[in-house]
Amino acid sequence: MRTTLEIPEKLMEEAMKVTGAKTKSQLIRDALQQQIDHEKRKRLISHKGTINLNINLDTLRDRE
Repeated sequence: MRTTLEIPEKLMEEAMKVTGAKTKSQLIRDALQQQIDHEKRKRLISHKGTINLNINLDTLRDRE
């Protein structure tokens, strides 16, 4: 998908330098994927302690 974005050139240059991205497209794809992964981790962490799995080793062995 083609998209036009207005991104400060210094920001783009610094991001490419520190990440080692070869192209602007690669940089944007990687940044979007990292943001998605970050948000998924935040959601997962927000559930910490709220889900009762009630799993023990014997139960897991019986499933096989």
